[in-house]
Amino acid sequence: MRWLSRLGVQFRMLFSRNRAHRELDAELRDHLDRQIAENTARGMSDESARAAALRTFGNPALLRDQAHDTWNWAAAESLLHDVRIGCRTLLRTPGFTVIAILVMALGIGANVALFTIVRGVLLKPLPYSDPERLVTLYERSASEGLGMFNPVAAGSFSEWQRAATGVEQMALVSPFQNYNVSAEGGKLPERIDAGFCSWNLFSLLGVQPALGRTFAEADDEHSAQSTVMLSDAFWRRRYAGDPAIVGKTIWLDAKPYTVVGVLPASFLFNSAFGGNTVQVWTPVGHEFPEALLKAYDDHEGIVMARLKPGVTLQSVLAQLGAVQAQIKKEHAAGGVNGAVNGRSMLDDAVHDYKTPLYALLAATGCVLLIACMNVASLLIARTAARGKEMAIRTALGGGRMRLMRERLTESLLISVMAGAVGIGISWAALQLLVKMRPDMNRVESIRIDGGVALFTIAAIASCALFAGLISALGADGKRLLSALQESSRANRGSHQRATLRRVLLVLEVSLTVVLLAGAGLLLKSYQRLRTTDLGIPINNALRLHVSLPESRYKEEVQQVAFFEQLIAGVRALPGVEAAGLVSTAPGQGWGGDSLADTLEQPRRQEDLLDIHRRAADPGYFAAAQIPLLRGRIFTSDERLSRSDVALISLSTAQQLFPGQDPIGKHLHFGYNKDVYEIIGVVGDVRWDIHEPPKPTMYMPLYGHDWTGATIFVRGRNVESLAMPIENVVGRLDRDLPVSNVMTFRESIAKSTIDSQFDSLLILSFAVIALILAGAGLYGVLAYLVTQRTGEIGIRMALGAPRKQVMRLMLLDGLRPALIGLVLGLAGSAATGRLIASMLFDTKPLDAGIYTAVAATLLVVAGIACMLPAWRASRIDPMQALRTE
Repeated sequence: MRWLSRLGVQFRMLFSRNRAHRELDAELRDHLDRQIAENTARGMSDESARAAALRTFGNPALLRDQAHDTWNWAAAESLLHDVRIGCRTLLRTPGFTVIAILVMALGIGANVALFTIVRGVLLKPLPYSDPERLVTLYERSASEGLGMFNPVAAGSFSEWQRAATGVEQMALVSPFQNYNVSAEGGKLPERIDAGFCSWNLFSLLGVQPALGRTFAEADDEHSAQSTVMLSDAFWRRRYAGDPAIVGKTIWLDAKPYTVVGVLPASFLFNSAFGGNTVQVWTPVGHEFPEALLKAYDDHEGIVMARLKPGVTLQSVLAQLGAVQAQIKKEHAAGGVNGAVNGRSMLDDAVHDYKTPLYALLAATGCVLLIACMNVASLLIARTAARGKEMAIRTALGGGRMRLMRERLTESLLISVMAGAVGIGISWAALQLLVKMRPDMNRVESIRIDGGVALFTIAAIASCALFAGLISALGADGKRLLSALQESSRANRGSHQRATLRRVLLVLEVSLTVVLLAGAGLLLKSYQRLRTTDLGIPINNALRLHVSLPESRYKEEVQQVAFFEQLIAGVRALPGVEAAGLVSTAPGQGWGGDSLADTLEQPRRQEDLLDIHRRAADPGYFAAAQIPLLRGRIFTSDERLSRSDVALISLSTAQQLFPGQDPIGKHLHFGYNKDVYEIIGVVGDVRWDIHEPPKPTMYMPLYGHDWTGATIFVRGRNVESLAMPIENVVGRLDRDLPVSNVMTFRESIAKSTIDSQFDSLLILSFAVIALILAGAGLYGVLAYLVTQRTGEIGIRMALGAPRKQVMRLMLLDGLRPALIGLVLGLAGSAATGRLIASMLFDTKPLDAGIYTAVAATLLVVAGIACMLPAWRASRIDPMQALRTE
């Protein structure tokens, strides 16, 4: 039990050290006094008695230290001693301390903020039961690189369900639906995002409802009563969190739906096709037309599946691939895919964010590395300033490890304080970043947690070690000792410290160039996106969407009457110069496509042309200012009576009828037997700003199964026209909401938000890196000027003109910048290829960007070096020599 007794003593010593010290001193003094008294009694003089007592007793200080060591707290006390020295040293140089803390805090703060986002979006498991077994399945085109993740046809889903033996459950989800919610209870009508799903989706995910129940199998029948589940957010916003909502009826698309349950607040659906804004869920088997449930060429959903334990995704894909190949063989018509693809549900939800977020995290890592090198450089400079002090301590027996430990402690203190400031910076940055991207999948998972705390601690420790060790390398004990004997003219240690700082500076500059080049490429890509020609003028244009509920507008004549009254009312509004209707406006993205063939020159199945199908009324082309290149536009009577006419875009004409006049020729689609006569050719437009114009065909809006339309308005001060147009819609149908109200400029801004977010962030990091590199250049050259003051004085005393001295120092400072620039450009060429997928109409090796980066870096380096070089040229030779 001796160890237990010893442990008790140690703990007692920990909390009553001052008292123990006093008791130990008293005891030592008592023993010494007794020995002196005994010697005096033997007849010795007082001085001889004390000397003899000390010889007999030993060195009291050494005895005190030996006793102190037995308390086993020497290491802790030594650490506390180092911390006290470090604090005093930092307090003596407040300017250095503040700069070092701020520089490092910027790097730590940016890294913690980005890591929090990466962890929340990419790394955290999905909030479902056994998320590692959840996968998302797609159809895939047989051609590699084309249509790798196509939505799934309901007919194929049914075949997969029967054949997949390695899957516990499988659900069909169509998350890109919409409903009109009727005006009721004093609430205005609104258009909401909705999702159709198999009845078993929520049991597949392991989600329990907060109220009521989930769908039953009977709810998923086409003939079943209409049922709906509400998201927590929609339930609280629209129905004030009514706890008695279950069993009540709400009206969607003018049809009654019975609420069977409310989903928990934690349930947010994420997929590559969106869904995180879904506010209500309805059974897919009830909502899809019966014909669509059996179709193999109409792709409307994605498939969620839970694998059985031990079953791999690859084995399931192989099994379903054989099934899909057989479906393709039995249904050879266009639009049926012949292969299957899939990925984990987490990967599916965040796939589009992986490359940008990891690129941003790498950029912040570069900023932190630059910050650490800057702090290390500052520490090296400060070590040089304390050279004689360190040399004296070394000469008096101060060990190299002890001096190194002091530097590490000092570096740790700076890092800890920078970490505290950096946490505040990261918190503010997180609020800003989340506010900028509320649409990001899994944004709700972004929060500071234990993993982020560990990352922060690791970042602080890494910074402390990096800066401390680098600075310690520049402080060799032997060199310090020689500092007592060497003048500044021949100070080899100073020269080597300057070399180390130059090396750090080269690395800083090269990393800065990589960041600047990346930011330049992304900015140019973003600028190209914003100035992309959609094929129509984007100024003074407004779009709004109206969707007619089929339950209320069953007959085509009803739809025609509504749309005619609507467009007539809009055109009559003051300020409206032109207005038209179209199923999907330019820039709105995918709006339906099909494989097309011609009657005159039939093609092989694999050569059919995939073209976008749009429906429009005759006034749309004038409102959008899409030029008519040949033929004519629809006439007013080509509605119910003549719906077999079509306009095609220029690219469609060039691909289907190369070198021919397409007017009067015919095309048709594989999904039905309708044949369309081509009556005109119009200009190309972009349906997605990120993609080049696609072949397009326009058919009359009236007389087809289009129940929704976008109102395209051109006029003066279009922002003020939104409310009057909504009033026109309200007068025609009070339950009909207007959605997606935005000007074309706003629409383009929304489409480019990803590029804007990425480019602005990397630009911010690049600017920070540039400032740090400039500060580093300034610091290195200022340090060199200080070290070479004597040499400069001699040069000037021997007749060197001031201009020559200034040029000499400028070249000395710019040399590491030039080396770093070359290395950085080489690194940029490599990293440019890594971010190639984030670029639009911009080459990774863009000579203009690289030239601009080089020019910017040289200008900043020149400015940073100019002041120290000018100071060097103003040195008084006599004063410098006296200093020597």
